[in-house]
Amino acid sequence: MSFRNERLENMLFPNKITRLIGRIHEYKGKQDLFKKQTPEVLEALKRVAMIQSAESSNRIEGIVVSEKRIESLVQDKAEPKNRSEAEVAGYRDVLETIHTSFEYMSVKPSLILQFHRDLMKLATGSGGKWKVSDNEIRETLPTGEVRIRFVPVPAWQTPEAVEELTNQFKEKRESGYVDDLVLIAAFVLDFLSIHPFGDGNGRMARLLTLLLLYQSGYEVGRYISLEKVIEETKEQYYETLYMSSQNWHEGEHHLLSWIEYFLTVVLKAYQRFEERVGTVTDSQKGWKKERIETVIKSLKGEFTIADIEELCPGISRPTISRTLNEMSRKHVITCTERGRNAKWVKVEDLMEYIDLTKQKDQS
Repeated sequence: MSFRNERLENMLFPNKITRLIGRIHEYKGKQDLFKKQTPEVLEALKRVAMIQSAESSNRIEGIVVSEKRIESLVQDKAEPKNRSEAEVAGYRDVLETIHTSFEYMSVKPSLILQFHRDLMKLATGSGGKWKVSDNEIRETLPTGEVRIRFVPVPAWQTPEAVEELTNQFKEKRESGYVDDLVLIAAFVLDFLSIHPFGDGNGRMARLLTLLLLYQSGYEVGRYISLEKVIEETKEQYYETLYMSSQNWHEGEHHLLSWIEYFLTVVLKAYQRFEERVGTVTDSQKGWKKERIETVIKSLKGEFTIADIEELCPGISRPTISRTLNEMSRKHVITCTERGRNAKWVKVEDLMEYIDLTKQKDQS
């Protein structure tokens, strides 16, 4: 386990990890400034983050629900129609609990069991219990061969292992000798290495990540989906977990690889937060149009209205359409594909776009 033998206190961090921690601390310092921006932008970010978090965290595990139903399940709390939708609804419920009550929670085995119960209650109704049989983390290779990536803690040792993990984490955090970001990364790796449940371990780890970050003052996950960032780097996520869990039982695992990946995910989320809120304030007239134009200037290649919507939370589709049409009339952008799924490209990128299109056609 990562918390034993004062390993974290004695760990020497390479410059790359030190810089990552420093940059995240800087963003944390600016967090309140971000949160003072346009209220409608922040509310839109929260809505999108909730949907993306429930969708991405489940999709990482192969649980897929249509885009339309995801939004209904998360925002309107529609009743799930099947097992996959029930999994998403369970994640939604735990996520909402964390968002509203994180500061009143103490991370201990009983809370983890409660989260798991709520996560699984609509899908199987059998959550909230530690695994009763030993499990293995397997993967299927392109050849069809199945290999064992990791053998977690045996079922009979699981309650004791989780108890030790939560106690050690609390003790280390209260001592203040190790940065909270490092402690949270180590906690998540150990939780996944214990693999305390028969199902839902990955989703539980991501929910606990949000809880621990919120409690340490890192609230970026409220506005930008960390789960989506992880899904976008899913191959690296699994490979880093594999690398850092080797020799975990002996306490000789390579923790730095996982810490670096974890910090990179948090930093990317903060960078996106800054990109989304920009520097606008309520009093700025015309900020919506200015924001759209700024976003489009930063884009490369083709883009759609949906792309602009994601990058401009709080700005309606009609406003985006009006700005696109105005920019088109000024010959700043041009439409390359009309209709429901219209696509656009900047005029300055048009020749490059035509060349790429020709190359694709020839291949």
